[in-house]
Amino acid sequence: METKLNSGVAFKNAKKTNEKQPDWTGTINANGKEMQVSVWVKESQKGVKYLSFALQEPYKKEKNNLTQSASNFMPNDFRIDSHDDLF
Repeated sequence: METKLNSGVAFKNAKKTNEKQPDWTGTINANGKEMQVSVWVKESQKGVKYLSFALQEPYKKEKNNLTQSASNFMPNDFRIDSHDDLF
């Protein structure tokens, strides 16, 4: 969905299964750049409800992710190089 310059939309997150997931998700056009927006409905210690927002780059699924080697998905601390002394 394309949004107008410096505006956005958010929809209720029907797939929410825990409190860490956003209550609303959508897109926003910030100075011509499309961004994903996540919105949480929160409550202050005094009982005042407010909205908390987070912006991030849009998620783009890699087309060739099945052809990448498994080492691309392992943290550096767990990679074993051919020059490592294992024993």
